[in-house]
Amino acid sequence: MKRDILTFLLFVALAAFIWYGHAMQSVRNTHVPVLIQYTGKPGSIGLGEPGLPDTVMIEVRDAGARLNTYHRDPLRLTIDLHGYIHGEKGTIHVPSDALRRSISDILQGTSRLIDTRPEEIRCHYFTEQEKSVAVVFDGTINPAAEYQVVSGPALNPKRIKVYGEDRVLNQIDTLRTEYLTLNELMDTTDIRAALVTPRGVRLGTDSVDLRVLCERFTEKKFIIPLRVRNLPEGSHIRLFPKEVEVSVRVSMNHFSEVQAKDIEASCTYSPDRTDKLDVDISYTNPYITSAWAYPGVVEFILE
Repeated sequence: MKRDILTFLLFVALAAFIWYGHAMQSVRNTHVPVLIQYTGKPGSIGLGEPGLPDTVMIEVRDAGARLNTYHRDPLRLTIDLHGYIHGEKGTIHVPSDALRRSISDILQGTSRLIDTRPEEIRCHYFTEQEKSVAVVFDGTINPAAEYQVVSGPALNPKRIKVYGEDRVLNQIDTLRTEYLTLNELMDTTDIRAALVTPRGVRLGTDSVDLRVLCERFTEKKFIIPLRVRNLPEGSHIRLFPKEVEVSVRVSMNHFSEVQAKDIEASCTYSPDRTDKLDVDISYTNPYITSAWAYPGVVEFILE
């Protein structure tokens, strides 16, 4: 019984193999898609609905083995629209004979084109107004622990062209990226950020490059003498203490480039203050991202 089953399965497999071989050699028709890419369209040209088709279905005749390659690796056709656009408005018309000729050129030599759907490509076009608009980042950037953002988010390009009617363009001052949340950043991060397209307009590009540079930070401490601002002429003031400890946050890559001369600690005298003044910290070094003093308040005696 077991031997009979094995014999039966062997003959089934053999029959399937013979059938498959015959199918691969036999000539027949099949339908395959042709993916279309368009070039040569000026950015200021808009298209009416339903627009240009991105796929044309064709019926092609060839041996089964060749037809299978068309299913595995779809055909791709590039159509240059430069010669089909004349003036500010009109109709893009790729006639059936031109379309069939272009498709036949990308078929294998043994394949014969039977039919195309649609038979021709036709689409109304018109000239739109354009406006250059600034792009802004929308989102949240969260560096990893002990890291800080030292540059960015930088967008490239910073401005893009927007196309549409004047009444719509006049209401658009900026374009925003889609909301992004970037977490645990530790190094240079480059991503492609999609743009939010306002209703009624067309963007020259639908995304921009975004770069954020993060570096590990550390703290550096200095003892800085206090200066007093707004002191009445002829007056003398004594501060307690006369110096404060200033801590600055700086990236580890630029630790040695931050010096005490880059920092100033000061107090602003006010007649309303009787015994204490707040300490203000300012700095000129671009590698310092924040600074604070201890103590933050000092006592004084005015003489």
